[in-house]
Amino acid sequence: MLKAIFSTATFKQSQITVIGTIINGALGAVFYILLARFLGPFNFGLLILSVATLTLIADIVDFGTNTGLVRFVSSNIASNKEKAWRFLKLSLEVKFVIWIAVFALGTVFSPFVADKIFGKPELALPLKLVMFGVGGALLFSYATASLQALQKYFTWSFVNILTNLFRLLIILMLFFYGQLGLISGLLVYLALPFFGFSLALFFLPSRAFLVKNEFSVAKDFFKFNFWVAAFTIVAAISARLDIFLTGRLLSAQEVGIYGAAIQLVSVVPQIVGALGIVAAPKFASFVNIKQMLNYLKKFQLMVIGLSVLGLLAIPLSYWAIPIIFGQRYIETVFPFIILFLAMLTFLISVPIHNSIIYYFGKPQVFVWVSIGHLFLIGFLGFLLISNYGVVGAAMAVLLGMVFNFLAPLAWFLIKIRK
Repeated sequence: MLKAIFSTATFKQSQITVIGTIINGALGAVFYILLARFLGPFNFGLLILSVATLTLIADIVDFGTNTGLVRFVSSNIASNKEKAWRFLKLSLEVKFVIWIAVFALGTVFSPFVADKIFGKPELALPLKLVMFGVGGALLFSYATASLQALQKYFTWSFVNILTNLFRLLIILMLFFYGQLGLISGLLVYLALPFFGFSLALFFLPSRAFLVKNEFSVAKDFFKFNFWVAAFTIVAAISARLDIFLTGRLLSAQEVGIYGAAIQLVSVVPQIVGALGIVAAPKFASFVNIKQMLNYLKKFQLMVIGLSVLGLLAIPLSYWAIPIIFGQRYIETVFPFIILFLAMLTFLISVPIHNSIIYYFGKPQVFVWVSIGHLFLIGFLGFLLISNYGVVGAAMAVLLGMVFNFLAPLAWFLIKIRK
């Protein structure tokens, strides 16, 4: 069985994306570690809230475009390249229109959000900058989704790594010249995705952007994206609700402590994304249930093995965190352990999630799952954070991840038995 798993194309392709993701995650981790040490918990907490707002907005206003792009380009690239290019071009046009709208509205309402929602007026300027940075996030995710759909996994890794490497080098240069602060660090974070998008364009087929009649595929594209968008919006809110609740209920210093724990476990969602890069086109291309199940079993064994290996990192946290972040972040250890267990649960759920979305074509399942997750995090998160602070926030995330695994699994098992 192990030989069969290791010999599959998926395992070999996953090696490229997972190794690339580990390197990319390490660069990203060093970036956040340096900012945490140099800025201190208070300013780092403001940075974390700004970044969380950026990713939330970018995920919401994407409206399922990335998922639709991967599904339709992957399913048409072999049989009808002209049609695949139309989906590619239409997706880019949608991204630009959305960015303009977000930038116009976001800059007006940023002071209100900072003062009335977060209760932190000092967030007004960072949030205004975030509205511009949403464009970089949208365009960069378009580039990586396009490379995923075209199954250019080495290029996908190269673009991600180079972007994060440049971001880290600029941070080090700012620190060396004594110019590193909250605003300068945030500007570096917001600017580099534009570089990554520009770099990726060199590896995408130029004829895709010259194709005509791209709106002829709009009906199929938006019909599929409707359910993906509904799921993404609810999932995006529920996935970051813990951060926003801590931002509202706790001090910026405590948000910085919690943010440090989040950054330490962030490599796991990146590995999840890397595995999904390979898995999504595969699930979308299967023509029968037997093919899908054979692939899923091997994929599931692989992620369980990765999760078991991940458990070995937990004992190291007691020693490593104070050294990495400094003694000011000693309270990060326990929230990190809880969040890490939550992320490993997330990793185990990847094969089932991908099969439901890309093979069965039922993204609407995750609309209801995400609604349940949202209420779970909202209710339990408020109670746990109010009583246990950052540890309560981590506990709410763990419970939410368990729900996100079990609910889709139940749907999948019922579907297979039918």
